[in-house]
Amino acid sequence: MAACGGCRFFVLTLRTLCGTSRSASLCTLPSATHRTFSTSVGTYSLDPLPSGSRKTPAPVAKPERISPSSGGVQRNLSAVAVPLQGQFRPLCRYDPLDLGDVEENTQKALACKHLRQFIVDPSLARIVTDHLAGDIDDGKAVIFECNPGPGVLTRALLNRGAQRVVALESDTNFLPDLKDLERKLDGQLDVVHCDFFKLDPLGHGSMKPPVMYSEKLFSELAISEVPWTADVPVKIVGIFSQRNEKNILWKLIYNLFERRSIFHYGRVELIMFISQKEYAKLVTRPRDYRNYQAFSVLWQMACDIELLHEEPLSSFLTVTKNSGRPSSKNTSYQSDKLCLVRITPREDLFNSHLTPLNGSTLVLMVKQCLAKRKSRLIEQINSWSPGSGSELISKLSFLDDTMTGDVYPDEFKRLFELMEQSGNFTQSWLYEEMLETTNTGHA
Repeated sequence: MAACGGCRFFVLTLRTLCGTSRSASLCTLPSATHRTFSTSVGTYSLDPLPSGSRKTPAPVAKPERISPSSGGVQRNLSAVAVPLQGQFRPLCRYDPLDLGDVEENTQKALACKHLRQFIVDPSLARIVTDHLAGDIDDGKAVIFECNPGPGVLTRALLNRGAQRVVALESDTNFLPDLKDLERKLDGQLDVVHCDFFKLDPLGHGSMKPPVMYSEKLFSELAISEVPWTADVPVKIVGIFSQRNEKNILWKLIYNLFERRSIFHYGRVELIMFISQKEYAKLVTRPRDYRNYQAFSVLWQMACDIELLHEEPLSSFLTVTKNSGRPSSKNTSYQSDKLCLVRITPREDLFNSHLTPLNGSTLVLMVKQCLAKRKSRLIEQINSWSPGSGSELISKLSFLDDTMTGDVYPDEFKRLFELMEQSGNFTQSWLYEEMLETTNTGHA
């Protein structure tokens, strides 16, 4: 049958389009199953992106958003996993949150009226989120941020793709801006008036924010307890206060060995900036009799400790009680560093002989042993149970002149387990000692 020129052109065009659609998946269109994640802030996508300046093919020119309840996916989103409908609204990669500039963030931070360090430089915030990239992409744990202040790191975490961030802010001056951001995100951010470092004080009764019980905090956030051997449920990010840094670390180690407070809910991980001085003590090894302390032994016994980054203290804004900044002429301020450290409780910490019920007993045992690091271990054991020293030293394959400062963390744990098995030791061999909220004993 004869056809006009226009009809022939129409048929040829249809054939060309059909041929292109059959071969596009092999040649021109990105693979639907290939997923890539850029390391730059705010460039995450579940869909493959065109490279260079190439234009997006017409059929997928507009971002597609499909309800999770329909079995589809949400495209061009910063968060990889999509929770239940209405629970989170992940950020669009084309619309990252503004991190502000240093001067603007500094002015906001100066509203604080007591000693604190702040991240006010967006570039430092991005350094932190780069080190947390794996944690964020994994998406299994909730991120608690301690005292976010002006929220520079908060926004960087959200831009990086964090699915759920809980901002625990103790200073009411910062709450309005953080709450405003929370409302805009519709669930991806929770803001709580809470001082993480004052969680679970001794005593009972009602508490006034920012002081809070962890049971109330976790309950309101709908975070449940998980078995100790399960994945890390919560990752805590922030800066330890230089004012009472060591006391806080002692409080945490007691809570860890007893599975109280935040550790009641599982192997909560700390990703914190800590002073160079305390970090050095944290990782000191045996035979350094000056710095090897009970503090060192207990943290190394209980956790894997990883140094992620060192940053000069001068990179942070330090606010004093008078809203003043430290002098730039202060040589200590210029040379000191803060260490970003990941502290992950060990899955195999507890067993049939070491449990949360006797964990505090082990803590006190180690403290007594390390009170005099050049004393003989056999004499210390005999002081608890006369005549038991030789037997236990032999089981540990130690020499009689082994000093307490020569013993590794895992060997102290083994010693405690042997003492528990022997039946010759009771808690009466320990001196009475009480942990206080603001003044924990330390050796």
